[in-house]
Amino acid sequence: MNLGDIIGVQGVLFTTQKGEKSIVVKDWEMLAKALEQPPEKFHGLTDQEERYRRRYVDMNVNQEVRERLVRRSKFWQATRDFMNKHGFIEVNIPVLEHTTGGADATPFVTHMNALDEDFYLRISHELPLKRLLGGGFEKVYDIGPRFRNEGVDDEHLPEHIAFESYAAYENYEDGMKLYEEMIKYVAMETWGTLKFNVGGFEIDLDCEWPRVKYADLLREKFDVDVFNPDREQLIRILKENGVETNFDVSEARLIDHVWKLIRKNSAGPYWLIEEPLSLSPLAKKSADNPLVTERFHPIIAGTEMGNGFSELNDPLDQLERFEEQQAARDAGDDEAQMLDMDFVEMLEYGMPPACGWGNSERNFWLLEGVPGREAVPFPTMKSRED
Repeated sequence: MNLGDIIGVQGVLFTTQKGEKSIVVKDWEMLAKALEQPPEKFHGLTDQEERYRRRYVDMNVNQEVRERLVRRSKFWQATRDFMNKHGFIEVNIPVLEHTTGGADATPFVTHMNALDEDFYLRISHELPLKRLLGGGFEKVYDIGPRFRNEGVDDEHLPEHIAFESYAAYENYEDGMKLYEEMIKYVAMETWGTLKFNVGGFEIDLDCEWPRVKYADLLREKFDVDVFNPDREQLIRILKENGVETNFDVSEARLIDHVWKLIRKNSAGPYWLIEEPLSLSPLAKKSADNPLVTERFHPIIAGTEMGNGFSELNDPLDQLERFEEQQAARDAGDDEAQMLDMDFVEMLEYGMPPACGWGNSERNFWLLEGVPGREAVPFPTMKSRED
């Protein structure tokens, strides 16, 4: 018999003098014979690439990996419990789309033989869920995979689980209140605390999170006017701070890169609000300032831990913004959104005012204190044949 063999036994259960549960074996049989020897649990499996490639071995010898995956399950179950208690229903929507949108990301492309057509794997849940609002549903959400054909780092995996929700007749003020409560609830249910040390940041979620305006932050940190941007100034700031990117993109994209310089040094928690119209093609304009939108992000430990806004439901305004995005896409911006005429037509039939919100399992990775590949069961790896 070797390490890793799985046997079944029959016998009498008893407790030793030292209090250990034991069995007086009467009969036994081999249930599974291990042809490969697993590492000893005392020494564990330490090579990171081998751990990710043979995750089933990793789970067997590293108990903390199994415990982390149990917490990941609790994280999503707590999200469902919270939303269900607040009157939302879960509706699973398609992964394959003719036109993908709802985020700035490069999609994966696949082909459906039955229809002989190419499809995109969804980059967000947004547009189908908002079609449900147009269909008469008032509170909906979905939890499931989304796919973004981007790089892999501590905060990004091309395939990951995400959550999005939409509530009719609510706005971003309602949303900030609800989702601040949700993040705190999920944290308590998953980890039993609201205090975390993440990447050197001491984070305490147990407070009323302040609200900070996007334009005020960029003016304060870099003297950038987001409403009248100076392209040369933006490029100079990025180069001085060692940002390597394509500088031929729009001013809006450059401003977003400058904002990320601020974000990565922000402990939080706070709500980032009033993002410029040029950066928010699906958000409703502010009634007080038409240059900004009713959009909100929670900033925690240098990361955007979600994205929400009062939804744009004016079909003419939406069409104009889609056309601007499509023009940017045609000019070479692969992350700009596509013109989705079917969605515009849905708005023409009438979609109620609403608040939308989304977050991914990045929230779990962040508060768990591990990179993304460490927090999923089977991280995507480059293929290798033995």
